[in-house]
Amino acid sequence: MKIISWNINGYRAITGQNVKKKYDTFSNDNKLFEYIEKENPDIICLQETKASIEQISPELVAPNGYNHYYHSCRSKKGYSGVVIFSKKEAIFNLNIGEEKFDCEGRIIELDFGEFTLYNVYFPNGTSGDHRVEYKLEFYDFLFNYIEKKKVSNPNIIICGDYNIAHNEIDLARPKENIGISGFLPKERIKMDWIENLGYIDTFRHFNKEPNNYTWWSQRGRAREQNVGWRIDYFFTSNNLVSKIKSSYHQPNQEGSDHCTIILELI
Repeated sequence: MKIISWNINGYRAITGQNVKKKYDTFSNDNKLFEYIEKENPDIICLQETKASIEQISPELVAPNGYNHYYHSCRSKKGYSGVVIFSKKEAIFNLNIGEEKFDCEGRIIELDFGEFTLYNVYFPNGTSGDHRVEYKLEFYDFLFNYIEKKKVSNPNIIICGDYNIAHNEIDLARPKENIGISGFLPKERIKMDWIENLGYIDTFRHFNKEPNNYTWWSQRGRAREQNVGWRIDYFFTSNNLVSKIKSSYHQPNQEGSDHCTIILELI
């Protein structure tokens, strides 16, 4: 089974519904569907869709052969949002029981029976201290919710844009960013907490090397110079480790300021 996670930074842009500009180049190619056709994943989880299903052209709602599950922000148009495309149908849930989190459209929970999958777009704290606190509260509430759900199904996969670089190895310039949201000590402690709960960072399970990033600023040609951050993750419950075949990035995959990350299970 192949599961892909990707912060696409705008569904209508990456599918070509809206023309997208990169540097001085304009494009309306459907890079998302082209990518899905090439990779043929069983499941693909997308974050930061910035659109509700009603805003998407009908022919672009989902690629052929996939069921679709959308959760869009109710409190602000063109903000946040997640979607999952899956070949197999699942029981879905969009809410974790706290309106201030649920209204931003950040979570999709799919129960496949053999495991439960969470596609999550974790909050960004760069707009101010109030959003950092919101972000930390979101982490607490979500993982406490998942821990309760784990009682009935212990096989858990949590993927998405976590908006935190866990350790110094996970960003190109740690010293310069120690006071920036995304690498604050109190944010990084949350990643330690997740591991202490019994979840595995699947990429680091296989790869201990530096210079592996999943997001690059769109300023100063950071991606070309690989001045990035690793903020996109697959975490699984530790009882799934024996079923993980591989976990890797595709840093050359274009279409967003994030790259695709992949989890393969046996």
